Amino acid sequence: MLVVIRGAGDIATGVALRLWRAGLRVVMTDLEKPTAIRRTVAFSQAIVHGEAVVEDVTARRAESPAQALELLKREIIPVLADPAGACIPVLRPAAVVDAILAKRNLGTKITDAPVVVGVGPGFTAGEDCHAVVETMRGHTLGRALYEGSAQPNTGIPGLIGGFAGERVLRAPADGVFHQLLDIGAQVKLGDVAAEVNGVPMPCTLDGVLRGILPEGTPVHKGMKAGDVDPRCQIEHCCCASDKALAVGGGVLEAVLRLSSALKSVES
Repeated sequence: MLVVIRGAGDIATGVALRLWRAGLRVVMTDLEKPTAIRRTVAFSQAIVHGEAVVEDVTARRAESPAQALELLKREIIPVLADPAGACIPVLRPAAVVDAILAKRNLGTKITDAPVVVGVGPGFTAGEDCHAVVETMRGHTLGRALYEGSAQPNTGIPGLIGGFAGERVLRAPADGVFHQLLDIGAQVKLGDVAAEVNGVPMPCTLDGVLRGILPEGTPVHKGMKAGDVDPRCQIEHCCCASDKALAVGGGVLEAVLRLSSALKSVES
């Protein structure tokens, strides 16, 4: 079964890992200049560097749908710079998963494939997709919904290590992002992780810098630009998060359940 995943950030990568390890073929798409924060666990970095490895799975940049299919034959996940999803009608996948996490639908339609799954807020099952997977941390994280929508975005990150909004570092000004610290750095409250036009972006708590935008990224004031993990486990920077894998499990359930239902109807 071929699945196209729109988006290749850390949550979409967790989805890809779940599907890939379950034996599904996966093609991913993202921006030409990806904006993932947790870059060490995002297959979007294959667009930037040509190749990205997350845990034990390799992804590579593909320049066309035909090249994507060739990479799949070599057991490599292809990643296309294709934010509009132009490859979808060419590849004709059995399922499309929108894991862009834009908090709104950027163009995915229920007619894009026999099975269409929306991840997070912005989608309604039965209208623009067949199922929605919850991304809000808490009791329903990763649940596949076949009616209705995911919980609306609150703008407040879920609790990790007792901290919520404090974990997120935001660009202090409009301009070009100048990265000062690398992912995996141990930081203290007040340490400056980056600058924008000379304005510092200080860390808001002690922990490990789990994610940060790359050097030279255009940003606007208040834009999410970094992530500090208060649990201080450097190894967390190198593997998919509990949230990403929970969401991936929900997507896997929805794809398999809906595909099985279609086969039953056809037979």
